[in-house]
Amino acid sequence: MLRSRLAPTPSGYLHLGNAFSFLLTWLVVRKQHGHLHLRIDDLDADRAKPDYYDDIFTTLDWLGLDCDSGARNTYDCLRNWSQKHRLNEYHQALMRLADAGEIFACECSRSLLTTIASNGVYPGECRAKGIPLTQSNTAWRVRLVEGASDVQFYDAAQGEMSMDAARAQGDVIVRRRDGIPAYHIASLVDDTLDAITLVVRGADLLPSTAVQIALAQKLGLAGFPTATFLHHALLTEDSGKKLSKSHDSLSLRAMRENGTSAEEVIARCAVLMGFDTPYSSLQALLEAFSLEKFPQR
Repeated sequence: MLRSRLAPTPSGYLHLGNAFSFLLTWLVVRKQHGHLHLRIDDLDADRAKPDYYDDIFTTLDWLGLDCDSGARNTYDCLRNWSQKHRLNEYHQALMRLADAGEIFACECSRSLLTTIASNGVYPGECRAKGIPLTQSNTAWRVRLVEGASDVQFYDAAQGEMSMDAARAQGDVIVRRRDGIPAYHIASLVDDTLDAITLVVRGADLLPSTAVQIALAQKLGLAGFPTATFLHHALLTEDSGKKLSKSHDSLSLRAMRENGTSAEEVIARCAVLMGFDTPYSSLQALLEAFSLEKFPQR
């Protein structure tokens, strides 16, 4: 059975881009009679706020998107489904990488990295320094060597793809300076434990897919690299910039408060998916939807 997930972060109010990705995932899963899991990525406790958790559940209810497993509300999430309940599993994966010599400690500050990595790809500044992993105030990075980090995966919209994870992002952080496992390791472990076979993401996360497949191979996790991926085009503001949670005026919450209906949002997403008809009914959109006809963008 196909298994996919919605994985929002409670770091701001959701926007139209989130609705588009949620709806697309829901359509693919429901069309194939699969299983949809709600996972809330809340390891970044400094940015997570109760109102943002609540907004996730309010938005899903408002849009009429149901999930088959996962948290039912904020209280249920914090008590039973928060990523903090899997910290042990994340740390186990990190120690496996450390024991295999795949990790090194990095003391580079964010300001230094801005100077030495203008293209956003970490240049390996601390790779050969031999900084002890036990040294405080250091991040852990995984060794990704160019030419030896080529990964292949299948994208449902674009077909077979190949990417060098090292060239895409360099030696990515897998444990933050505060000791908290970073996004790449947590997301990979979660998708593995939840037996996810379809990952729907924005096109900006193509490099993240490559990195996580490389990590899975280092950890011997056979399932994740064989999953199907669907990287969709990003929705942008009028200026052309990627939609961001930092702009509350563009949030779904603001749309609701201004009288925009869920049907209007669904219709707008349908048009953005390439439909000539602005379907406003979930059921009508589901009947018309076909992954084979989804535009390659």
